[in-house]
Amino acid sequence: MTAAPRNYFVTTALPYANGPFHIGHIMEYIQADIWVRFQRLQGHKVHWMGADDAHGAPIMLKAEAEGITPEELVARIAAGRPQSLNGFLLSFDHWHSTHSPENTELSQEIYRALKASDLIYREPVEQFFDPVKNMFLADRYIKGECPNCHSKDQYGDACEVCSSVYSPTDLINPYSTLSGAKPVLKSSDHFFFKLSDPRCVEFLTEWTKRLQPSVANKASEWLSGKGDRELGDWDISRDAPYFGIPIPDAPGKYFYVWLDAPVGYLASLKNYFTTGKAKANGEPRSFEQFIAADDVRQIHFIGKDIIYFHTLFWPAMLKFAGRKIPDNVYVHGFITVSGLKMSKSRGTGLSPVRYLDLGMNPEWLRYYLAAKLNANVEDIDFNPEDFVARVNSDLVGKYVNIASRCAGFITKRFGGKLGALDPAAQQLAQDFVSDSECWNRIGELYEGREFGKAMREIGSLLDRVNQYIDSAKPWELAKVAGEEQRLHQVCSTALNFFWYLTVLLAPVLPETARKVQGFLRLSDAQMRWGQHQWLPEGHEIGAYEHLLQRVDPKQLLALFDTGEPEVKPAAKATTVASTTPAKPAGETPPVGALAEVTVEDFAKLDLRIAKIVAADAVEGADKLLKLTLDLGESQRTVFAGIRSAYTPDQLVGRFTLMLANLKPRKMRFGTSEGMVLAAGPGGKEIFLLSPDSGATAGMKVK
Repeated sequence: MTAAPRNYFVTTALPYANGPFHIGHIMEYIQADIWVRFQRLQGHKVHWMGADDAHGAPIMLKAEAEGITPEELVARIAAGRPQSLNGFLLSFDHWHSTHSPENTELSQEIYRALKASDLIYREPVEQFFDPVKNMFLADRYIKGECPNCHSKDQYGDACEVCSSVYSPTDLINPYSTLSGAKPVLKSSDHFFFKLSDPRCVEFLTEWTKRLQPSVANKASEWLSGKGDRELGDWDISRDAPYFGIPIPDAPGKYFYVWLDAPVGYLASLKNYFTTGKAKANGEPRSFEQFIAADDVRQIHFIGKDIIYFHTLFWPAMLKFAGRKIPDNVYVHGFITVSGLKMSKSRGTGLSPVRYLDLGMNPEWLRYYLAAKLNANVEDIDFNPEDFVARVNSDLVGKYVNIASRCAGFITKRFGGKLGALDPAAQQLAQDFVSDSECWNRIGELYEGREFGKAMREIGSLLDRVNQYIDSAKPWELAKVAGEEQRLHQVCSTALNFFWYLTVLLAPVLPETARKVQGFLRLSDAQMRWGQHQWLPEGHEIGAYEHLLQRVDPKQLLALFDTGEPEVKPAAKATTVASTTPAKPAGETPPVGALAEVTVEDFAKLDLRIAKIVAADAVEGADKLLKLTLDLGESQRTVFAGIRSAYTPDQLVGRFTLMLANLKPRKMRFGTSEGMVLAAGPGGKEIFLLSPDSGATAGMKVK
């Protein structure tokens, strides 16, 4: 696979600067790193930027609680980043922060340009206000008595006990979780980006066609108004006190963190240029010349939970601010452990920091994730037993085994010098070297982020090389007089194959590739993609040292041993549930503890089978998902507090149970026309009820 040299500007989603990396960050960075390293192996120039997302009320409040400034909190988090970035062999060219002069300058420039394009307007918004903290409150910072079941200490958008959903203004005796004070309603002018403008819609309708099919379809639904979420204008401002970037000519107003966060991609790149790193990396142009150049491709890697921002707001902001738009946004799914969502208390939390602290090889994880990743927006699963089996079998038993079985004979019997190729391996050699189809096929899979398929193709080659060695039996040849030449040929041929396999695996195993380059005494040019020359007779190699250790299953036990007792949630009938509780919900009452009901009482409930035909996060409500439910003859909209346990993509197409004759409830997000049923104590432990196979939408539950 050959191509003219290209220039890339690559980014990954910015981690929030209030804690260490989680496994979702590392999975995304490994995926991007494999793709970036593949581009570099072909001779393309890649500038991969990262940064901390450092603004917002949560950082401000956390710093205040710790008695430090937000700047000190952000700096402390930043100081811990290199451990994971270097530990997992991530080849970022630069790492910066959204709390920087570059981000302030660029965010304000983009805002002014959008305002000049008549895409910014201001409008009064009424919200709860904490008179003690002197700040407006997001729903997560408001609690009170549930208006439905009258349970105390419930959040501002959903009840953890009865799972009703409501607006903060519906709460009885509301109070601020920050000060305990009773909030008051107060109006303030907010600034909005007019995403609904026909110019934006027309541009995005065409631009989103370049995205992955499932992402393009979702964006098309939003743009056409036929999906599960209306295309609305975007509130881009927050009132002081707020840790963020001031809005020009609007004292006391700051950009909402989601406006300046993606601008942080450009800010990191600008800092990379102004500090001279870009020039040292072979880029002679200035930042402005580079970012506007036609030969530069701008690529973003993101998770599926932030599609709305990155495929609608971000490209529209750039387009109508007169800046170059992204060439593509590559979206991936989430990672689970043994089929379960991440949960430290249940032993399904995978900490990247703990992984490294235990001395586990980062290339084990890189290979395991690569073997599962593809170009679709699909979740992947980390299974400890599968992890041990794949690493020990594929990497150690098949790949490293080639060198460990043959290199010693070259150094001990032939002075460390390679011999001629084995004529008996001609067909296999043809497949590796003379026929470029192998490199083209695997290269196309790397290019298309079909890493799992690439690993399977390489695995097939590994099997063939090992079959060749098994049939030639160099350990037997070494015992037979007169077989010295044959032994030399077999081991030399095997090490040539090992060299090519190493290049094929280099994007995934960069440290091992570096060791192999040193051991085989190869030049940088010989480690480029698509080599088609054998190492010559007489090429001298170094002494072989073991490249990869096997995984000890005990390491996996230590990785998931949190030192905390397992929490086993009690089964509890619930309906919609909350998202991010500050504490676990109340204990489930024993069976039979509630008041008895009659058959007539139960008959009042119109329970129906419903098919979830659309699902989307609700902007401004941390716990809610907006569900569109098909009841056969009609559709209903239900706001469900299940966002902590499910992503929208996990729900679409699924059947569940709903209470169809619940009185509709008007919320500030819309009207909820029913209630879905689930079990579990709430928070992340929510389990939607599903009917047996064969049930259809609209069937009555009796």
